[in-house]
Amino acid sequence: MTSDIPSDADDWPEGIPHRLYGRRRGKKLRARQEKLLAEALPRIRFTDLDFAAGADALWFEVGFGGGEHTLAQMQANPDTAIIASEVYEHGLCSLLTEIIPEGAEATSPLPPRLRLWPEDARELLMALPEASLSRLFLMFPDPWPKARHAKRRFVHPEMLPIVARALKPGGIWRVASDDPTYQAWVTEVFAAQTLFTGEAPATTRPEGWPPTRYEAKALAAGRRPLYWEWRRGA
Repeated sequence: MTSDIPSDADDWPEGIPHRLYGRRRGKKLRARQEKLLAEALPRIRFTDLDFAAGADALWFEVGFGGGEHTLAQMQANPDTAIIASEVYEHGLCSLLTEIIPEGAEATSPLPPRLRLWPEDARELLMALPEASLSRLFLMFPDPWPKARHAKRRFVHPEMLPIVARALKPGGIWRVASDDPTYQAWVTEVFAAQTLFTGEAPATTRPEGWPPTRYEAKALAAGRRPLYWEWRRGA
């Protein structure tokens, strides 16, 4: 499957920027983090759908941040296969630290139903089989608040058909954001499309939506998150 993933700007649909994310690395990594990336990440990196064989469903998380949402969903849904994507190295290390014991980076058993994708999530979405996903999660994404950066927002008119292709009919796309600009953007983009249906966003986190550190920061700062659930049409 990896050979089908777009690797050149010419392979991307018109109107979608080749680069969505910002930086990959922040402050210097500690020795344990370097080891996780060098020894654990290659073992749990997504390469094909064999890990999902026999699973009840296949879910995809875009930009898992610190990994809290991914871990909670994995623990609550052990028969569901999850692909979790994140490009930021410290975020990858946060999740790997929780599932890989120190000193066993190269040998520890892996969660059987979890695979990580440390690249642009859109690349994998375009390569996955049609109607392969039952759920997609976008929890508190980078809002890219400046108007000139709007094309880098994951919620984008050009992205909706790509997500819709990967989701099963009736599949669910959850979006959460605390940024007023992004909230207005999501409302505008989904109002102008016919691929997904949904109700007005919830103003408190619904049941079954695990919390994240970004939500906690938003609430502490007095920002009000909104929580959307969109359903893929038939």
